Amino acid sequence: MTRGDRPPPLTIFDRCFSRHVPFTRFVLNVLLFSCLGLLPFLILYISLRPGFWSSLIADPLARNLLLRQVATNGLPVVYLINHVGFALYAGMADRERGALRALAIDVPTRIVLFFIAHAAIYAGSARMFGSFGGDAVQALGVVGPTIAGAASFGNLSGVYLYATAISAYPLFVAAMQQSADAEPKSLGPLAAGRRGPWLLSALFVVAFVLLAFAISGLAALLSLLADTQLRPETR
Repeated sequence: MTRGDRPPPLTIFDRCFSRHVPFTRFVLNVLLFSCLGLLPFLILYISLRPGFWSSLIADPLARNLLLRQVATNGLPVVYLINHVGFALYAGMADRERGALRALAIDVPTRIVLFFIAHAAIYAGSARMFGSFGGDAVQALGVVGPTIAGAASFGNLSGVYLYATAISAYPLFVAAMQQSADAEPKSLGPLAAGRRGPWLLSALFVVAFVLLAFAISGLAALLSLLADTQLRPETR
């Protein structure tokens, strides 16, 4: 897959994220795309909670608290993961091959970073803002249960998790296009024609939702194992 015949959805990402983009502009582009990724899911999260909109409009304290959480907790998590994802994309964007390898690196990396970033920010919030009673250990203890509810929008971590999809999309589409080039008989129709980008986009949505629930499931399992280890033995 050469740069000239890349699927249309990738052309925007090619312009914004490549080896030729200056570092400062690259950082600003990641920040912009991270904010764009956060906004629709934050709106969805608020809309799923009856009375939340009216509460935010009527109560400046609630509004400021939400904005502070998103700015200090959410945006750093989303930016970090998106920066890594777009950097991987930029590293393979000028190559004819490499999308599948980059995607194979991206998936486990974003899972690990999602857990680590939450742990670091929660612990930092406990020390700097007095969150979680100012107890960093207590803050770390809620990371697992919090992420466990992320895929179903049980908390704001769901907003952050789905907001990182924007950096996974170009890698996924490029990888699928590369697979279609390698197996034109079986996968070619998926990426060909005018419907190709739409079919790939729909497939990406399904794949990312499955990934989100896998991350939440992993968090729930780790929380269960931690509780089992910490629970005192009874005779």
